Amino acid sequence: MSAPTDYDMRVTKRLPAGIWALGFVSLLMDVSSEMIHALLPVYLTVGLGASTLAVGVIEGIAEATAAITKVFSGALSDRIGRRKELAALGYGLAAVTKPVFPLASSLGWVVAARFIDRVGKGIRGAPRDALVADLAPPGMRGAAFGLRQSLDTVGAFLGPLMAIGLMWLFANDFRSVFWIAVLPAFLSVGLLLWIVKEPAHPAGRRKVRNPLARAELRLLGPVYWWVVAVAALFTLARFSEAFLILRAQSAGTPLMLVPLVLVGMNLAYALSAWPVGVLSDRIGRMGLLLSGLGLLIVADLILALSPGLAGIAVGLLTWGLHMGFTQGLLSALVAETVPEELRGTAFGMFNLVTGVALLIASLLAGALWETYGSAATFLAGAGFAAVSVLGLLPLRRQLAGGPKRG
Repeated sequence: MSAPTDYDMRVTKRLPAGIWALGFVSLLMDVSSEMIHALLPVYLTVGLGASTLAVGVIEGIAEATAAITKVFSGALSDRIGRRKELAALGYGLAAVTKPVFPLASSLGWVVAARFIDRVGKGIRGAPRDALVADLAPPGMRGAAFGLRQSLDTVGAFLGPLMAIGLMWLFANDFRSVFWIAVLPAFLSVGLLLWIVKEPAHPAGRRKVRNPLARAELRLLGPVYWWVVAVAALFTLARFSEAFLILRAQSAGTPLMLVPLVLVGMNLAYALSAWPVGVLSDRIGRMGLLLSGLGLLIVADLILALSPGLAGIAVGLLTWGLHMGFTQGLLSALVAETVPEELRGTAFGMFNLVTGVALLIASLLAGALWETYGSAATFLAGAGFAAVSVLGLLPLRRQLAGGPKRG
């Protein structure tokens, strides 16, 4: 992928300060969360004596809670006509749970903190994405979502790297690392409260009394629901990143280097999401989305068939590129295919459906891996990605024939 042109950079410099601030809010909170989450499974089992089954139950309940909460927080932001307060509440809940991890003396405290943290994530997700759409100029939504996604992903790989370095510095003292993780979480909330300003509502904007009513959901329109369906199919093709770690480990990656798997993948993701978003504002989204699905098929095939570490590394970087080519663009499509007053609900439903699809995909991937081996898991992913390509073709025609939302 070529570097952004001077024109591209001039365009992105005109993104409102609030978009940049929201990107750094995501970056700081991800640094904090990933510093803890990178160590939490080991801390639970080694430090607090939890079983691996308990770890799985904790993570499953936490993620399901986040997915369900997103629907209601998005709808509530549409009902009250405000996004920032709900986003701040979500980030604030995540921040106040961070000191619990170093202070916890039992598994129960950690479970409660993890649960509240995921509730916070669920509360902030849809209102934050709707706020990005509200702040972004109409012709720059790809750049806006791409920038936020890139900065968010920078946090996702800086956090584990900092956890590794701090564990070395503090001689494997989990609690000291967890205390350091508290700082970026509260910086994130402060940045949101003092820098991000909610835009004024356009004159004559319709008030929504019950965003989840059937009549309101119908107003989201068939093009939006097709975007959701394609995204769900696509999510079935990109199961949990835990399987990328397992694949690298099975190919002979030393245990101490296993965390670098997600670092490399997220680095490719972070470097590509913003330029791709800028480019999509100039040439359209669908061709780039098709390219992203093509990259996923290539990544799956490499990971299924490559016997060596060099091939696995190429597959992981290609996987990261496909994320950069798709995630921000799907968010931009959601923003552009629904009425402005229902954007929070739209993002909430989108996140719920894709979250359920990710759970199904991960269960299916695990079953295939255990029954037929790792190659079957990644070949199945390539198959779902190919079906997603077929779903994008009619969507391309619908977007070409219908007006864009403001």
